[in-house]
Order: sequence, then C-alpha cells, then structure tokens
Amino acid sequence: MGLFGKKENGTAARTRRAAELHGQAIKYVTERVADNDNVVGRGGSISVRNGELLLFSSDKILLRAPVAKLDASYLLSGDGVVLSAPNLEEGGKERRYVAYFVYYRK
Repeated sequence: MGLFGKKENGTAARTRRAAELHGQAIKYVTERVADNDNVVGRGGSISVRNGELLLFSSDKILLRAPVAKLDASYLLSGDGVVLSAPNLEEGGKERRYVAYFVYYRK
C-alpha cells in the first residue's frame, strides 16, 4: 500500500479512469523528447470508443490506444493527465503524452 492508498491497476480500474476522461476538453498536449517538453497539439478532446482511448488535438489523432493497456495518471495540480500506452496509430510504438485540460469555471 502506497502513501496515498492502494493503487489500482486492473482492467476495471483502467476502464473507470478512461470513462472519467471521456469528453474532456484539451487546452494543449506535450510530449517529452530528450529532456524537453514539446507542445505537439493545441485544442482537442479525449474520447473513448469501442474499448480504445483517442486523444484528438490539432485536428489529428495523437494517440489511439486500447483501454486495457492504458496507463492514465492525473497531474497533482489536477490540470491534466499523463497518458502512456502503445499507440495503434504508429504500429504499437509506446508513447507518453501530457494532456492539459481546459479550465471551466463552475
């Protein structure tokens, strides 16, 4: 058991996290390349369809990954999420993106 409680990694937990992200509006997306965080997309959204998570940004699909292999972790600030998974758009190449959410005042 970790400092903040038990970490859930099962398929049910991954599916639940993906469902929480469904429909989330994205401000911008970064990817770390050689110790630099590069902005790879602006605007967009996260969607879950047919057991796959899709990260849309800059009018293209940056990440299409099976929910069963997705590792999604919220940033401590709550401003975004780190998505790590094999990208089906690139033949299964492992990718790690940070998607920052659009802030809406409620």
